[in-house]
Amino acid sequence: MQIDVAALKALFNPKLRPLVGLDISSTSVKMVELVDAGKGKPRVERYAIENMPRDAVVDGNIANLEAVSETIAKCWKRLGTSTRFVAMALPGSAVITKKINLPANLREIEMEIQVESEANQYIPFALEEVNLDFQVIGPVPADPDSVEVLLAASRKEKVEDRVAAAEAVNLKPVVMDVESYATQAAFDLVIAGLPGEGKERIISLVDVGASATKFTLVKDGQQLYSREQAFGGGLLTQDIMRAYGMNMEESEAVKRSASPPENYEAEVLHPFLESLSQEVLRAHQFFFTSTPHSEVNHIIMAGGASLLPGVAEIVGQRSGVDTVLANPFVAMEISPRIKAKQLRSDAPSLLVACGLALRKFDE
Repeated sequence: MQIDVAALKALFNPKLRPLVGLDISSTSVKMVELVDAGKGKPRVERYAIENMPRDAVVDGNIANLEAVSETIAKCWKRLGTSTRFVAMALPGSAVITKKINLPANLREIEMEIQVESEANQYIPFALEEVNLDFQVIGPVPADPDSVEVLLAASRKEKVEDRVAAAEAVNLKPVVMDVESYATQAAFDLVIAGLPGEGKERIISLVDVGASATKFTLVKDGQQLYSREQAFGGGLLTQDIMRAYGMNMEESEAVKRSASPPENYEAEVLHPFLESLSQEVLRAHQFFFTSTPHSEVNHIIMAGGASLLPGVAEIVGQRSGVDTVLANPFVAMEISPRIKAKQLRSDAPSLLVACGLALRKFDE
């Protein structure tokens, strides 16, 4: 029997193991595969997007396991890879996180016991009902004898649903992250591409989903403020349905069409973009009144609705703040099999999948 030495090495070394970032949202399944182009620099090898059937995922929860699995299978086939290892993520609403301080001299087993003890204070479920994990962030600045530890917990069924959806089509989940952390990892790449790498600048990360928009304001890698507002691309879908008497599938197609109905831009799209701009201004006003800060230097737009034509221009004009679309791949090499122009167009919707694929490069 011939032994595949490369495969054996990959089994014990996650950095050698191929890994696909798999993002499951209410509107689509997205996959990104990054490979090492040399010296730890990522190259975009493949990516794919497959639309999700209506109501298969509701409020981040898998409501139709069969439909989700079928969509994952179609997306993986479209991706065209032999890689079956995937990194997945839970929505923030399904995860309880808490930062705690622990003595720096604890051994790993001692830290595990201490984390479980601390978790009982913050988790409103029995520990046997949850998946619990933790990560040491680093030393506590004011106390060199302590380390800051991030604790994360989720109900087991939330994890098991996503794992089952992937395993049903013979994919192998090896990482379960949190969507907000995966997004942040991809945003870090976007921020690095700003003038001066965004240092000493307040940056507003605006992630426009189907039903909600998440605002995260950061400075030099530190989160200053976060907020979620009930406004998303689904409202535009409803506007199109009312304006043209279409069903939901037809309306979603209009949003992606290069030749939409007459007067669509003036009567439907632009009013929606104006409303989105007002949501951004409102979120920033909450930020100003809740913190000592009084300005925003850059806005980065992400999420499915940021793919609409004119988003960055209108938000930038109304806010008076430099506004760009998120592209975490801007400094990466790109495989010849990928159309660079199409990747730039899709990039704002690929942040979670990209952040998950980056887990291959974790130390």
